[in-house]
Amino acid sequence: MGVPKVLADLRARVGSIDPERPVVGILAFEVAAVMSRFVSLHRSLAEDEVRRLRTDMRSQGVAYLTSKDQPFLLRLACAELVAELDKAAAAVSRLAAKCQDPLLRGFDRIYDGLKAGVACPVLRGGRVAELERFGLGSTAKGVEKRVKRMERYVAATSLLYAEMEALNALEASERRMEQQRRRNSGPIPVQKPGVSPAPSPIQLELRSQRHKVRRLTKISLWNKTFDEAVDFMVRAVITVFARISAVFGPCVLGLPPLPDRSRPTLMLRGSPDFPGKHSSGPLELRSKMDVPVLRNSAPMFMTNESLAKPFESLSSLLQAGPSTVGGSGLVSRYANVIVATEKILITRSVEGHAAQNDEEVEEDAAAREELYHMMPSAMRASVRAKLSECWRREGGTVDGSLAEGWKEAVGRILSWLGPVAHDTLRWQEERNIERHHRFHTRPRALLLQTLHFSDREKTEAAIVEVLVGLSCMCWYDDRGRELLRF
Repeated sequence: MGVPKVLADLRARVGSIDPERPVVGILAFEVAAVMSRFVSLHRSLAEDEVRRLRTDMRSQGVAYLTSKDQPFLLRLACAELVAELDKAAAAVSRLAAKCQDPLLRGFDRIYDGLKAGVACPVLRGGRVAELERFGLGSTAKGVEKRVKRMERYVAATSLLYAEMEALNALEASERRMEQQRRRNSGPIPVQKPGVSPAPSPIQLELRSQRHKVRRLTKISLWNKTFDEAVDFMVRAVITVFARISAVFGPCVLGLPPLPDRSRPTLMLRGSPDFPGKHSSGPLELRSKMDVPVLRNSAPMFMTNESLAKPFESLSSLLQAGPSTVGGSGLVSRYANVIVATEKILITRSVEGHAAQNDEEVEEDAAAREELYHMMPSAMRASVRAKLSECWRREGGTVDGSLAEGWKEAVGRILSWLGPVAHDTLRWQEERNIERHHRFHTRPRALLLQTLHFSDREKTEAAIVEVLVGLSCMCWYDDRGRELLRF
């Protein structure tokens, strides 16, 4: 990357570092990435996102492919959010070791105490007051104010990263131009005493760019001390954890009942603390104690051990079984196949007829070839067998009414299968952005919304039905040319 090349002479640009006030410096980019994760988690736990999650849990795609058991699905969501928070907290612990405040240096013990609840020794003897110092039980206004400040710091640090890369590119361009000038020109003329040469356009641009970098280092996380940056993130950890406990506590038994005044607590209908009919609770169950056993496809039971160690039980939920799409390692391929078939259906629905000119024919052939190579060999065999059965049943012909019937059937299946595939690709894109050191603060898709935990047999059967239907449509529209070259 270009940024490390800029650091060699960064001291000359931004001034010397005060040894009595050590700042984050180059670690500002790591701090910004962690802060962006906290902001994203906070946004994912907002009232609107929780309601959207409840809607997705009840969608036809999730209910049919994954599970109808809403307590199980809610535990899946909780497990993933806690896992994301654990990763961010681990990064905070590494940075906290550089702090001067002994309480910040002991952040790992604070976090362990949060997950263990108030019975943990770290929370005894007035330690709850120390947690309140870091924002435990803050009001919605106070929490939102801190989140906005973190967003500003992340945005400024992200801009600093981009401007430092631009500065590095300008400096490299200046060096190349200087080397080329020396090779192609004669001796440098002697300047008159007291007369400085006029700066070149690239030198003027470099001067402006260096000024931008200096300004951004002052307003971004680069100029913050470790204590200031870590204090912000410790507050975020406690706020997010309290919010997780408030949202999921009624269905994930064993979560510590931490206070969260940032938003109204989402309770289960019928529970003793249910506030009334206007609550936006994520589930509608008789009581939080009426979830002793998970039903349907849930792979675990609520035992005394899981109540005593709720986070270990949650982490085990994220392991996809061998009968799922995620456990088979086919998530990306199946999602891409679904999206590709969706595009073909939309194209044919909009055009209303098959490809006419040579260019359209070539594009259509390329789309079919791409779809063919996306499919696993077992799925190709299933489609081939089902098509053969269909041709035998229909006498080797497809009339207009049959093609229209297949079109309607394919549309119905893709209406619930397509959103799951799009959420799958969105989930993967968001995690790839993380690896490329981006600063992503938007709410994220969760695994339960994707194909990760979907039943493999049901998913394959739905995809095969779609491909057979599209093949029949293409056979009729193209007068005998199938969608796939079986």
